[in-house]
Amino acid sequence: MGTLNFSDQHGVRNLHFGTHFIQGAMRLDDPIALEFEYIQQMMLWTLFSESPSNIVQLGLGAGALTKFCHYHYPNAHTSAIELEQAVIDLCHAEFLLPLNNPQLSVVAGDAWAFVNDAANASACDVMQIDLYDAQAQRPTLSSSDFYLACARCLTANGIMVVNIFCDREEHSQHIAAIEHAFSATAWLPEVHDSNIVVIAFKRAPSIDFEQLYLRAKDIEQQLKLPANAWVDGLMQWMQGPC
Repeated sequence: MGTLNFSDQHGVRNLHFGTHFIQGAMRLDDPIALEFEYIQQMMLWTLFSESPSNIVQLGLGAGALTKFCHYHYPNAHTSAIELEQAVIDLCHAEFLLPLNNPQLSVVAGDAWAFVNDAANASACDVMQIDLYDAQAQRPTLSSSDFYLACARCLTANGIMVVNIFCDREEHSQHIAAIEHAFSATAWLPEVHDSNIVVIAFKRAPSIDFEQLYLRAKDIEQQLKLPANAWVDGLMQWMQGPC
């Protein structure tokens, strides 16, 4: 990883890992809000799970998802696993990440070790994965073995959401690895130049789009997220390949 730094532009603070790539962002006048569309889409799981007990983030970035979940799900335990302690320190100092408390745990650790630790088996209701290095060319962990280990960490009705950013021709390889490990998988239309967000279910859900649109309305009111568009995206996914 290069030297950590951040830049402020147009009211938004951006995190960099020593390159021009943006690894996360925070709107200065609304630090809990999720700035980028693909980060908002990482909350896709809220269509299917209203009150998780244990939310895990692999890869902290600027701490946006971790802050958002900790704020909006105060009865859940939210945790984040980040390889670099320096990223955690910068998020505390410049991105308003709260200090650890009984409902929040942000620790320096290896995501591969976390998902393969027997102590984490069947423990997570929701797992959000956004693992990239300074060059941000492709996910740093994306094998079938990795996703099988993620599935083992989930409860029986657990959900995993993954941000996949890579060359378009590689999307299918990453999706195939996820499909190998989970009972059901779907993804939203591409955003932000080759970003797609994939949702995977430990147990295949029964999907009623009328109910999803009703749930989306609640999410838009409660969380201020464009959930109706997510349901539209799932409808589009059902009609043909991404």
